[in-house]
Amino acid sequence: MMEEGPPAPKILRMVWFVGAGFLCTFAINKWREMERNAILKQEEEQKNQQQGGVGLLHQPPTDSIHKAMK
Repeated sequence: MMEEGPPAPKILRMVWFVGAGFLCTFAINKWREMERNAILKQEEEQKNQQQGGVGLLHQPPTDSIHKAMK
């Protein structure tokens, strides 16, 4: 087994911890943004359907496939 050296200096450990905190915060905010955008898009699609929006046959292929799968 390899011998372990002395622990990293406190400053290095603090920088590592703060960096991990920033990374986690960024990831959480990105996830929230993606969820919010998905909800807004879903609400917009429902609003269009309620207002007599475009039917399945008149939509671009990607939208019609996605809606047919729901």
